[in-house]
Amino acid sequence: MQNIELPLVLFTVLSQAAVGIALLRAVRSCGCAGGACATMNAGNDAPDSRTEWLAATAVMGVALLASLFHLGHPDGAVRTLAHLEKAWLSREILAFGAFAALLAVAAVTGKAGAGLRGAAALVGLAALYTSGMTYAPPAMPALHNAAPLGFFLLSALLLGASFGSWFSGEGSQPMLRAVLLGSLAAALAVYVIVPCVWASGGTVMQMTARAWLASPLYWARLVLGILVPLVVMIRSPRIPRWMGPLVLLGELAGRAVFFGATVHAAMNLGAPY
Repeated sequence: MQNIELPLVLFTVLSQAAVGIALLRAVRSCGCAGGACATMNAGNDAPDSRTEWLAATAVMGVALLASLFHLGHPDGAVRTLAHLEKAWLSREILAFGAFAALLAVAAVTGKAGAGLRGAAALVGLAALYTSGMTYAPPAMPALHNAAPLGFFLLSALLLGASFGSWFSGEGSQPMLRAVLLGSLAAALAVYVIVPCVWASGGTVMQMTARAWLASPLYWARLVLGILVPLVVMIRSPRIPRWMGPLVLLGELAGRAVFFGATVHAAMNLGAPY
């Protein structure tokens, strides 16, 4: 098993929250829901959309600051961009840097037109993809697949919908509720099924499955971060304001399991596979 890596827990969860907010802001602005686009006045949807961009920028800023504490020499952070042609970590840093810059422009100017909103959403999704590739190393068989990208995308949707409801008007509440409800249902299935799949895999994958299922944080994430919000959202016509902090706590617990309970292949060196 690895260390929990608190800086990476904070960086990944908060950066994905910022991506989710930007993505659903763009969707709300064009009035897309259920595959159909209806004309919507963005001003009516969010009376103070600049506040939302400021919030997303602040969240992304904290995420980038947290990531520096993972480096042995934070003052040399710029050198992490030296291997863009072959290192997903370098691409991740560049992508999130570009995403943060777009958020900052929207927050400072307060005039996020359709082009800027679309660019922020697309660059955010690209950054999310680089994260999925960065944290899917061959040395961790359980994660050397599409699982990290799936986990991260669900986090972005869960956090983007729950916190995005703070800034949206009544017209967007049904769409955000639908996104949150669907994402919670998907997350429940994924976080139950994936450890079962690992349990049927090789030795290291089986070790990972056992470590996840033995972790109190895994069950806290499953119960408090998914099941409780899911039951509430089934019964509630809108997203309660306290849903965002609850979902965030669940995501932090789940990410701590991701980094702390996933078994590295080196743990099985010298043992029969």
